[in-house]
Amino acid sequence: MKILVIGGGGREHALAWKLSQSPKTSKVYVAPGNGGTALSPKYENVPISDVTALREWAQAQKIALTVVGPEAPLAAGVVDEFRTHGLRIFGPTQAAAQLESSKAFSKAFMKRHGIPTAEYETFTDPQAAHAYVDRLGAPIVIKADGLAAGKGVVVAMTLQEAHDAVDFMLVDNKYGVAHNEGGARVVIEQFLQGEEASFIVLCDGKNVLALATSQDHKRLKDGDQGPNTGGMGAYSPAPVVTADVHARAMREVILPTIRGMEKDGIPYTGFLYAGLMIDATGHPKTLEFNCRMGDPETQPILMRLKSDLVEVLGAAVDGKLDQVELQWDRRTALGVVMAAQGYPENPRKGDAITGLPQDADDAMVFHAGTQLVDGVVRTSGGRVLCVTALADSVKQAQQRVYDVARGIHFDGAQYRHDIGHRAVKANG
Repeated sequence: MKILVIGGGGREHALAWKLSQSPKTSKVYVAPGNGGTALSPKYENVPISDVTALREWAQAQKIALTVVGPEAPLAAGVVDEFRTHGLRIFGPTQAAAQLESSKAFSKAFMKRHGIPTAEYETFTDPQAAHAYVDRLGAPIVIKADGLAAGKGVVVAMTLQEAHDAVDFMLVDNKYGVAHNEGGARVVIEQFLQGEEASFIVLCDGKNVLALATSQDHKRLKDGDQGPNTGGMGAYSPAPVVTADVHARAMREVILPTIRGMEKDGIPYTGFLYAGLMIDATGHPKTLEFNCRMGDPETQPILMRLKSDLVEVLGAAVDGKLDQVELQWDRRTALGVVMAAQGYPENPRKGDAITGLPQDADDAMVFHAGTQLVDGVVRTSGGRVLCVTALADSVKQAQQRVYDVARGIHFDGAQYRHDIGHRAVKANG
């Protein structure tokens, strides 16, 4: 069968890689894809991003299954468009994707359905927002309400930082983010203490299947220093998600979300990513929802998945996730993002990349911000590559990943040298 993956980042490269391994797959198309998917004969890039044009192309090509990677096409209604024309597609509808595309929708939904999250208020008026910041004090979290490609969140440790963030997002609207009714809006919420984890599940409207646990590193520099990014690396499994935390997350966050969406008349299908903050007593609170797999969590998670992803997603589209059990590699997978010079504020593009290794059973280099220009792979975005490896322990996975990363070169490349440090600590 022919399969289409929508998107062009590291997550989509990993999805295409995993989907291509199924004996049911004859061809994997990636729209628009990247330099890594262009390099491999296993995939074919499709330079279409318009939702209607993509649907027409999928119909003409007789695509049997489409999987949506990033948030923008979901918010644009790609699932609704494909389904209306009888095409099988895995992802949430435009209405359901508001869980991610509108922070205000998401917070109000959590409040309504009793899902644990931080206290918050929503503002369009800068004066009221500044007054709320003064009342709550720092540290405090300021979020742009809309899609900001994983960068619309400022964890302000001082009042000055918080006021600057309000001005940046609300007065200047530097992210150019418009919420569903137009204009700029911010969600301001209390700062939560604890350890973050990514809790990702598959949903078919009623049934839920949890993926392997994972944890990512958001800060740019070693020791969790520097600005927040879209993610500088991740590993799976995450020791912080104990059996008890897992059970709580399912019982208190995931299942009430799926039931709540159904109750509100917006059944949820697709990947659902709950960013959790787990406190010292093991109680999770929801930081945010994403309506997709995380990036870079997808890369290590899929390295560990032994099940046939085509079969799993096919069952999800048919509403039969309750008949599926996932098989996982017992080893640890760890991924390190190699980012461009100037990332996250002003990433440089166009640098040639050399030293890319062949794919190996225990190590893969997934491309994100790359493009193939006249046979040369060049940087084309902030997060360029995700070097991912499988090994018997976190330390061994780190060693394997960094051995591979040291052999890859592009001018100004930057990456963290301590991905997985919390897991190493947890495992002694």
